[in-house]
Amino acid sequence: QVQLVESGGGLVQAGGSLRLSCAASGRTFSNYAMGWFRQAPGKEREFVAAISWRGESTYTTDSVKGRFTISRGNAKNTVYLQMNSLKPEDTAVYYCAADFMGTGSNFPRRYEYWGQGTQVTVSS
Repeated sequence: QVQLVESGGGLVQAGGSLRLSCAASGRTFSNYAMGWFRQAPGKEREFVAAISWRGESTYTTDSVKGRFTISRGNAKNTVYLQMNSLKPEDTAVYYCAADFMGTGSNFPRRYEYWGQGTQVTVSS
């Protein structure tokens, strides 16, 4: 089992920044690819960013390229999502997820473990 706990969400004005953290416990964190997904009210969960289990590859969806950065700190068993130049359309609940020995997939079904989510609200 892997337990994931997100933090760092909140209310921010458009153009502002937030850094989300996802702390992992349980199995060996460094063996898992980590992903960030988000879900806005009335919409399906969508991929945001992912990092491979080795950390050598990162992926971001087109709508956040150049604004969001994913990184991992294996010593702290934590994955981060740095979000800059936030827009109202980034408003959603953000979830982190873990995929054993993954390469950083954008498919939610690849991920075995999920956190409870953290709310990000961007005001215009």
